[in-house]
Amino acid sequence: MLRCSPAVARSCRRLLLSRRLLSSASSQCEEYDVVIVGGGPAGLALASALGSSQNVRDNLKISLIEAGDLSKVREWSPVDGAFSNRCISLTNASQAFLKDIGAWTHVDEARTGPIEEMMVWDGITDARIHFSASDLGLDVNGMSRITENINLQRGLLRYLSTMPDLHLFDKTKVTSIIREDEDSGGWPLVHLDNSRILRARLLIGADGFNSPVRRYAQIPSYGWSYDTQAIVATMFHPPRGPFYGPNTTAYQRFLPTGPIAFLPVSPTASSLVWSTRPQIAAAIMASGPSVVARMINAAYRLPHDSLQYLYNRILEHHKAGTPITANEIIEEVGFRERAHGIDATSAYSSSYMVENTVENQGIPPSDSEMLPPIVTSIQPGTVASFPLRFNHTETYIGEGQGSRTVLVGDAAHTVHPLAGQGLNLGLADVECLARVINDAVLNGSDIGK
Repeated sequence: MLRCSPAVARSCRRLLLSRRLLSSASSQCEEYDVVIVGGGPAGLALASALGSSQNVRDNLKISLIEAGDLSKVREWSPVDGAFSNRCISLTNASQAFLKDIGAWTHVDEARTGPIEEMMVWDGITDARIHFSASDLGLDVNGMSRITENINLQRGLLRYLSTMPDLHLFDKTKVTSIIREDEDSGGWPLVHLDNSRILRARLLIGADGFNSPVRRYAQIPSYGWSYDTQAIVATMFHPPRGPFYGPNTTAYQRFLPTGPIAFLPVSPTASSLVWSTRPQIAAAIMASGPSVVARMINAAYRLPHDSLQYLYNRILEHHKAGTPITANEIIEEVGFRERAHGIDATSAYSSSYMVENTVENQGIPPSDSEMLPPIVTSIQPGTVASFPLRFNHTETYIGEGQGSRTVLVGDAAHTVHPLAGQGLNLGLADVECLARVINDAVLNGSDIGK
């Protein structure tokens, strides 16, 4: 009689037990045609796009899983004049997609601001480009629209509330994803922290940079850290005077330490994205919102050598544990402006708009259109920062042991925010995938293959 070794016997027993467990799990789980992991803008937009197609609604069972509490998004009640520091730029193509699927009508358009012009220049040479929507031959209102991330999310959730057959599980974490036995179909089994198991014909990862779906599918990716921190905040400034145009121009200066962007959201508020070295970001933020406001003004107006001097002063104070004060920054900036011969009546003077209100400033300086409005204050609680990185997967579609999976949004690609295209790329993923799924249903194909 042939006998196997104890080690082989143990391995066989483990394999048999594993198959029995997988078979048992498959028999206990809930079957869905589409399971979307991630309730951010990309995941919600995909669910909305699929739900907007009657062909898909009538033939596919769809669910979305989100770890966070989406009731906070649904119940978001914005305060007039106040804005979230998490803003996004939606291109005309992204807006058209959201309109096509019926979601845009649920977005509060009053809390969106058009970008009709852009002013971009170099922090060393001052070489600049300026262009408008009309220069690009656009016949719509602006090149893009700035809005709060939560405004878009709430709008998508409101739209999804009109689709009762789409199952949305929030406050629910994915604990593991395993592949069922090939004899049972080889579908992904999504285990949730509420003990439910979802069997997915097609599993979609809209679950961000640290995507569990990507890990399950073993999709390789490459990338790197930019060794850069992005400071974000909501900035307040005076409204444009009667001689100015509306606050619809985006300003971006490319400094040696990273670009700083000024994005309009209302007549008196704009959104900041300032990419800089981590140690500089930490020191500026630790100095308080008044210093942040004055450093933003300086970053758009002073030559780089003076900015570097200010960075060094702020870093010295930060290392000593005594953050620099707003008055000290005002004195330092004033001295640097005088040293560079900046006229106090010029728009390059950070004190000009502070000392001259909209009512008494008269005809604005001839260089006023070259620069963003003077920031007078920062909305409390909006100064924050996050690290910047690049990451891209080698494929968006899982194969082999990771088959029946696909990635969209940040799960597939993470990019620098300087062009404001991160979410727009994700929405392009969503639009393409929704179209492919719809076509597969029309043709009677297996959407997971």
